[in-house]
Order: sequence, then structure tokens, then C-alpha cells
Amino acid sequence: MSIFAVEYIYGPEAEAARVEHRPRHREWLAALADAEVVLASGPYADGAGALLIFRAESEAAVQELVSQDPMTRGGGVTGMKISGWTPVIGQFNRYVG
Repeated sequence: MSIFAVEYIYGPEAEAARVEHRPRHREWLAALADAEVVLASGPYADGAGALLIFRAESEAAVQELVSQDPMTRGGGVTGMKISGWTPVIGQFNRYVG
């Protein structure tokens, strides 16, 4: 398994969609966190987006997961970046390998 950092970008034009879909988005994330697929997630303090840390076999698997997120499906995410990530120090390094 590998770790991936996913950055959601929140444009101001999608604020209403984010408010509408946030409860289901957080339920979806909580279920994935219980399964240790999502290792962490949360919005940036400035409201411009969010960072989600996934554990998955591949970037394609992460892309499939985020395509199921109620927030992305509902139009609340206006941009996204997925990057493989190798944590060396800290809590997340136990998931690498």
C-alpha cells in the first residue's frame, strides 16, 4: 500500500454546493477512516480547500475513491491534485510498505 496526499481546491463559486454536501462528505470520509483508507482529512484554515491523506494501492485507486466523494460528485470541489507521498517521520510512516 502507498500513501497519497489529495488536495481539494474550493472556489468561491461552489460554496453552496459545499454547504449542501458537507454532511454526506464527512460521513463518507468517516467510513473510510474507520477502514484506515483515509488516514487524515480536514479543511485549510483559510477555507480555500482541504487536505486528505489516503492509503491505497495506486493513484488510480485514489482517483476512483475521490470520484465517489459526495463533495466532488456534488460540485463542491473546483480543483484537485493527487500526489504520492512517502512519510518518513511521524505517525503515517507505519502505513508505508
